[in-house]
Amino acid sequence: MKTYDVVVIGAGAAGLMCAAQAGYAGRRVLLLDHAKKAGKKILMSGGGRCNFTHLATTPQHFYSRNPSFCISALKRYPPGEFVELVERHGVEYVEKTPGQLFCATSARDIVRVLLTECEWAGVDVQLATRVERVARQGEGMRLMTSLGSIDAGSVVVATGGLSIPTMGATGFGYDLAREFGLAVLPTAPALVPFTLGEPWKARAAALSGVSLDVSVNCNGQRFSEPMLFTHRGLSGPAILQISSVWQPGAALQINLLPGEDAEAALRQARHNTPKRQLSTWLGERFPRRLAQALLEWYGEAGTTMPLAEYSNAALAAWAERLNAWRITPTGTEGWRTAEVTLGGIDTRAISSRDFSVNGMPQLRFVGEVLDVTGELGGFNFQWAWASGVACGQAC
Repeated sequence: MKTYDVVVIGAGAAGLMCAAQAGYAGRRVLLLDHAKKAGKKILMSGGGRCNFTHLATTPQHFYSRNPSFCISALKRYPPGEFVELVERHGVEYVEKTPGQLFCATSARDIVRVLLTECEWAGVDVQLATRVERVARQGEGMRLMTSLGSIDAGSVVVATGGLSIPTMGATGFGYDLAREFGLAVLPTAPALVPFTLGEPWKARAAALSGVSLDVSVNCNGQRFSEPMLFTHRGLSGPAILQISSVWQPGAALQINLLPGEDAEAALRQARHNTPKRQLSTWLGERFPRRLAQALLEWYGEAGTTMPLAEYSNAALAAWAERLNAWRITPTGTEGWRTAEVTLGGIDTRAISSRDFSVNGMPQLRFVGEVLDVTGELGGFNFQWAWASGVACGQAC
């Protein structure tokens, strides 16, 4: 029988951070993961360069049924703290867009930092290890694992959500929570591309790889970022962002010319350059393939009619297509490509101070397994660091 003060299940972002902090607090810590590598999701994030935080992180960047839950941890461990950590380890980083920090070379640098911190803190890291059962043992916990039976003063569950099962994601954390009587709110893929039905699927496929800046609205939320056409539908930052608030059957309203009043611009062009063709006007504003596709979609491919011959109603119709293009996705790409999980363990049963289960301090949950989901841009990693630190220091 092995005995530890703290056993952390899950060697992802939150688990690694939590284990290191508990070790530095003088606890004897065991970190377990069923995968053969630590931080697998970190390694593939941000195109392999890991968008490890966002400098402007606030609670308003997160979705949760209990929106006040994340305030305490985020306040106690702001983004600058993690930036200081990576700088101490000599990690070079870049700010791609305001506030979004990425590794300059590889996400491996972040995993190296976290594993080094665990080593320095004396954490026992055991990978390729199955956890078969977790049970209450008096004031502590007992785990049955492929390493044998392990007793722990407390168990921290940092097993993440259901996104990207090829990276090893499972519902272990949710199942364990239910075993101990905790409510698990409905889960859904988030930060995920949309799929389209015909004829839009074929139209999107013909434009695969074309990207442009848009403003997309759905269910009262709006995001202004790039959109990307794919072989199956729509992706890109703006689409991933809006997927977190989209509901099946809802239409997206996409402004293909954000910042420009298309109707006013078309009328001005008709007045100033009446002989110019609509195709020329569109070609000045959109990638060539998209400009041609717009004309094909709305039956004007090959039209040589000058703008002078377009009525006010015709220009208004084109303006609506450009400033308020409406399209209804058939679904999303699902867990296969979702970056995070929406929903999870109901945080009303969890302490926002130390992440322990109310009435059962020897069991704790951190990171993505909880009903806290960030927007795109480094916010989910910042939640992992902040929740991991708050829990680890309190274990």
